[in-house]
Amino acid sequence: MARKSNADTAANPGRLKQIALTYKMTAKADPKVGLIVAGVGIVTFGVFLAIGFLIDHPVYLGILGFLVAFLAMAIVFGRRAERAAFGQMEGQPGAAAAVLDNVGRGWSTTPAVAMNRNQDIVHRAVGRAGVVLVAEGNPNRVKPLLAAEKKKLARIMPDVPVHDIIVGNGEGQVPLKKVRTTLLKFPRVLPGPQVTQVNDKLRAMGDLMSNMPLPKGPMPKGMRMPRGGGKMR
Repeated sequence: MARKSNADTAANPGRLKQIALTYKMTAKADPKVGLIVAGVGIVTFGVFLAIGFLIDHPVYLGILGFLVAFLAMAIVFGRRAERAAFGQMEGQPGAAAAVLDNVGRGWSTTPAVAMNRNQDIVHRAVGRAGVVLVAEGNPNRVKPLLAAEKKKLARIMPDVPVHDIIVGNGEGQVPLKKVRTTLLKFPRVLPGPQVTQVNDKLRAMGDLMSNMPLPKGPMPKGMRMPRGGGKMR
């Protein structure tokens, strides 16, 4: 029991520090976040308390209102923090890789399976929907990269569905904040064992990451790609 108590005590400061850091980062992009979250809490608590006085149960409704207000504040803060994070990442090379890294269980992602000197990148996600290629960069430049990846996949696993997404805000593109939901909307057609087989095949083939390390998340804008152009293997 003592060990568990000590572990909880050590974990709480870490969580509080993480929340504080998230709030600071969010406030930079969304200065009104504090007022909005506080306003949601006060209004929610006030409504429940008022109902409590009306039905002659202010203590019971006050406690319930406090819990609901706390939950509402957490939900509103989480959504605004997510929006601020996407706003800061949008437009940075490698941002889609950070999103794919947090898609959830059932998906295996590999960043930068194809890339060119202009930092146009194609990432790969494998799940029960098949293979999803997620490209970011200039649409005219990423299309040849996508076509080459599709051709390679069709050659080694012709029975596996291959989808593609181009990240952006233009026509036919998917905004960064909607990449995860778009990925999860693809129909699940592959059984679990086949997903494992697909991953094993792709892992055996190797890709760009086996020869060149790439930091997780957005890459620095000043990063220079090796000369040679085109798709690298």
